[in-house]
Amino acid sequence: MSEEKFDYAKAMAELEGIAAKIEDPKTSLDEIGGLVTRSKELIGKCRDYLRSVRESIEDKEDRV
Repeated sequence: MSEEKFDYAKAMAELEGIAAKIEDPKTSLDEIGGLVTRSKELIGKCRDYLRSVRESIEDKEDRV
């Protein structure tokens, strides 16, 4: 089974949505717990993606 390509822009949009929900006083503490868990997962994936892009750029610069 192939892994879906990571979409950084989509992840950032989801994180912005999560932040808005957390700031909303109508959001319950139970919901906030799940949102924080999801945000940690997305942040980890974003960091991994950015790290891989940086390494790819550095590899290309080393070849020049």
